[in-house]
Amino acid sequence: MPKNESNTVWSSEQGDVRKQTQTSANVKSLPPQQQTIYLHRDSSGRGGKAVTLVKKLVLSEDDLKALAKKLKQECGTGGTVKDGIIEIQGEQREKIAGVLQKLGYKVKIAGG
Repeated sequence: MPKNESNTVWSSEQGDVRKQTQTSANVKSLPPQQQTIYLHRDSSGRGGKAVTLVKKLVLSEDDLKALAKKLKQECGTGGTVKDGIIEIQGEQREKIAGVLQKLGYKVKIAGG
């Protein structure tokens, strides 16, 4: 029987488990001293406007939102949390690095 004529379908009670990814809701927060955070600059798909991306965070969803709020207040700009990455409007890497280092995080500025 050719492959395109096969009607075999497999499913589970949880649905398609391949599409399930680890969400930040299931993650326990690590202390700041045990984390290295990477700061990236990105402007693709944003009409040429730069945003600063805070990546590699191991924080719960609530802690992630609280940190994003603190960073937005310190920078005086807007931002959001998407897929475990904090996005802050504008080129703010140096300012964010200083704030995160005061909180005890190890910070690496990535990119040019």
